[in-house]
Amino acid sequence: MTSGKIGVQMFNLKNKIVEIGVYETLKKVKELGYSAVEVTQIVMSEENVAELKRASVDLDIQIVSVSAPLDTMPGMPGESLTTDFDKIVTDCKTLNCNYIRIGMMPITLMGNKDKVMEYIHQAEEMAIRLAEHGIELYYHNHHIEFERYDGETLLDIMKNNTSKLGFELDVHWIQRGGENPVNVIKRFAGRVSLIHLKDYRIGHLDLSDDDFKDMSKFMNKFTNIIEFAELGEGNLDIQAIIEAGHESGVEYFLVEQDDTYGKDPFDCLKVSGDYLKQLGYANWF
Repeated sequence: MTSGKIGVQMFNLKNKIVEIGVYETLKKVKELGYSAVEVTQIVMSEENVAELKRASVDLDIQIVSVSAPLDTMPGMPGESLTTDFDKIVTDCKTLNCNYIRIGMMPITLMGNKDKVMEYIHQAEEMAIRLAEHGIELYYHNHHIEFERYDGETLLDIMKNNTSKLGFELDVHWIQRGGENPVNVIKRFAGRVSLIHLKDYRIGHLDLSDDDFKDMSKFMNKFTNIIEFAELGEGNLDIQAIIEAGHESGVEYFLVEQDDTYGKDPFDCLKVSGDYLKQLGYANWF
């Protein structure tokens, strides 16, 4: 079996892109040893697409996937597959990118099964349309997709009612949704080529005298103590996750950390990369 490929999900680098630009951000990613990225939270202007292309060629960095919703949420700016299909496909061709990923379904649909089912069918139709251009469409989960309807999770309903739509599984959000990431990955074998490697940490419970006097303050801290962690700094079995993914057909394992809690995201990427190399995946970079 061939090895997988470890890369970076650029969500946690969006502020770096504002500070130093696309090219310099990717240059730093390359210096950290990564040679594949997933593009998100970046305005896909003509200039930025050109810089992504230049960096991919100059630095030998693969643009694995780009982000686009089916449609933008009311009042939200940005491109969507519904309104900007030709432009997004052209960007993918320019970047030699074969995956488009939907980051999340519209929040206006959440909790309404009928609306969600309609959305699922629209996503499947878009996946079929994109396939004609050699591009695969993937849906990225959070915890909300593990709500159950008649005993079946929403994510499983999405899988069981589609055939062309793929899934980008985020292991932190699977854990937060109450399931074992390894089990979910195995359950989605053949439908998942992209995984977000994101550890799950219980933060330090820092309490003051006021917290003890006000039970609502205590409970707010107590129930919101979960943190996004550098790989190896949390509680997930990252090696078991990678091995399950590899056995299930995953091609790309993308390191992500939604919040670095004041630390430089490049430093966090180094910690995660060093950990993966310690586990024996140095040749996957």
